[in-house]
Amino acid sequence: MPNYSVDQLTTVADCDAVLSIATKEQKDLEWKKLSIERQKEMYSENAVEITTELAAKEAELTALDAVIAGLPEGDLKEENIKKRKRTEYSIFLLTDRKANYGAVALLDKEYDLQQVLRQLEETAVFIAEVEARKAAVPQQ
Repeated sequence: MPNYSVDQLTTVADCDAVLSIATKEQKDLEWKKLSIERQKEMYSENAVEITTELAAKEAELTALDAVIAGLPEGDLKEENIKKRKRTEYSIFLLTDRKANYGAVALLDKEYDLQQVLRQLEETAVFIAEVEARKAAVPQQ
């Protein structure tokens, strides 16, 4: 059962024009699919890496807090306080990266990919219907 009003196409030229547009759209979607798949792979790798690195930095921060609490005032304590601030900043940056390239971003890319896959399926259905109509159009 046709999903589209392809019976409105009355000549082979009409069909060819529509097929040309649909084929270009299909190629664009294939390119978009490839791009999203590559981004998804990158985000997947980054999600694991960022989570691991973030856990390590948080453990380092906890250890530094314990060290700083036990140190007397002096150069060594000041050095560890500076190291703690650098570790806090690293955690801040990793948290930001996690939001942009981590699990949430990965899920967003998976959603984008599914949308493109559905568009490709529907484009293929559309092209098939136009090609069937083209075959049925009386030759002039």
